[in-house]
Amino acid sequence: MARRGLSTDGHHYISAAVERGAAAVVGELPPDGVVCPVPYVQVADAGLALAYLAAAQAGFPAHQLVMIGVTGTDGKTTTANLIHSILTAAGLRAGMISTINAVLGDQSVDTGLHVTTPTAPEVQGYLRRMVEAGLTHCVLETTSHGWAQHRVAACDFDAAVITNIQHEHLDFHGTWEHYRDAKARLFRNLMGGARKTSGPAEGMDKLAVINLDDAPSAEYLLAIPADRHLTYAIDQGSGADVRTAGVIYGPASTRIQVMLPAQDPFWIETPLVGEFNVSNILAATATACGLGITVDAIRSGVEAVRGVPGRMERIDEGQDFLAVVDFAHTPNALRRALEAARLMIPIDGRVIVVFGCAGLRDPHKRAMMGRIAAELADLTIITAEDPRTESLETIMAASAAAASEAGGIEGESFWRVPDRGQAIYEAVRMARPGDIVLACGKGHEQSMAFGTTEYPWDDREAMRAALRGQPLCTLPTASHP
Repeated sequence: MARRGLSTDGHHYISAAVERGAAAVVGELPPDGVVCPVPYVQVADAGLALAYLAAAQAGFPAHQLVMIGVTGTDGKTTTANLIHSILTAAGLRAGMISTINAVLGDQSVDTGLHVTTPTAPEVQGYLRRMVEAGLTHCVLETTSHGWAQHRVAACDFDAAVITNIQHEHLDFHGTWEHYRDAKARLFRNLMGGARKTSGPAEGMDKLAVINLDDAPSAEYLLAIPADRHLTYAIDQGSGADVRTAGVIYGPASTRIQVMLPAQDPFWIETPLVGEFNVSNILAATATACGLGITVDAIRSGVEAVRGVPGRMERIDEGQDFLAVVDFAHTPNALRRALEAARLMIPIDGRVIVVFGCAGLRDPHKRAMMGRIAAELADLTIITAEDPRTESLETIMAASAAAASEAGGIEGESFWRVPDRGQAIYEAVRMARPGDIVLACGKGHEQSMAFGTTEYPWDDREAMRAALRGQPLCTLPTASHP
């Protein structure tokens, strides 16, 4: 498969592929524009062709599964885990492919150090293994990049779930409307293919689960045809099919009274904290409701999820304050993480946040996140987060300038510390009893990009080291531009 990418062109490697045994080549250039000694087929989009070829090679495994797709800017991984847990509590044999891992029956495999949706051949391979393991359902976390690059184009979804659509990935998509359109492809996929005529999805209605609290996106997605639309919202007056009748927020747990169509309200208690997790739970609950799963299984499934790696994950080394690692790397996610952090501490406790912004990604969010941190945190440390080939100082300067404009004072309420390990250590040193130290942006990820190299990195290990009194400062910050 010869594809034209952002930084290189696969057509340049046709000769090498043939030397290694390729029997045929599929590419995007006209045949007279390539040198290819084996059969060559031109297609309009090699990425789309790859998705269907990979599905065909795997025997179209999605046809033999109930496919539940989850997309959105923030909350995808947690929502996917909640749905998977509910399906399991209902006695169904379910697999899952998420940003963190692929659950293939009794096996779980990592899906990558620094990736979102796996490649089309990897996705189809995972689905094949699920079928071979006797699973009937799959929860698949899908990203805008994954849809734009056709990684999940041949998955034939039966249910589509949205968390929210916020400011993110505009460096890749260009505009928020294009970004929203990429997310909407999951919903267009529902009615876009033939109905499944065998297997566990035979005769199923195509289900769309939509967040009414995310109003502009909700209206857009509700206009996309589906056999059934189910809406959810925290807002009790929204008229959503699934909504709260009451929420009690605590420092270590949340109690939610949930209303379903034509059923009595019921309570769920969860260790997941913050309003954003209430929304994630409602999304999973609405999905389960649409699949006909009982209230008992919904409650048991949600309550079984004690946490998700790198999502408001507590790190405990015996300290007298809270230390938390979260994946929040968008303006909306940072805001919601800081709001949740405030609920987790006493009224006189302080929120201390460490965050950065990635290089070669949407530059507009750097100022947005600096402003949010200055407004919602008591103390802020701006640091590195995958600067890649951009100037780390320039990235941090954009966030720092916005923090100043929002009333922050550099050296008093916020600081710039380029080395992320040192930044986390400094935040821990500032903490007093009753405070919370929140490291945002990396979450579960196992690497950080400096220049063109991915270096091993784990925020959770850095937090543990800092709590033990020794900064984990191993990143090559000064040697990069």
